[in-house]
Amino acid sequence: MSRLCRISGKQAIHVLERLGFEKVRQRGSHVILKKDTLVGTIGCVVPLHRELAIGTLRGILRQAKVTIAEFMANL
Repeated sequence: MSRLCRISGKQAIHVLERLGFEKVRQRGSHVILKKDTLVGTIGCVVPLHRELAIGTLRGILRQAKVTIAEFMANL
C-alpha cells in the first residue's frame, strides 16, 4: 500500500481535478468538488490549508471514493 505524504490543499485539488472532479463552489477556505459517475454524483470538501494532515487527506479520499494508490499515481 502506498503511503500518503503531506501536501497542501491546492495540490490535493489539482490531483482530484486530474481524476475528473471539478470545482463547484467555495465557502471561505473550503472548496467543494463534484464528479458525475454512472452510479451518481460524488462530492468532497477540501480545505485550503498549507499542509493537510494525513487523516484529513485520507478522509477526503474516502469521500471522493479514490484509492490511495490512484491518488499517489496522479500526484
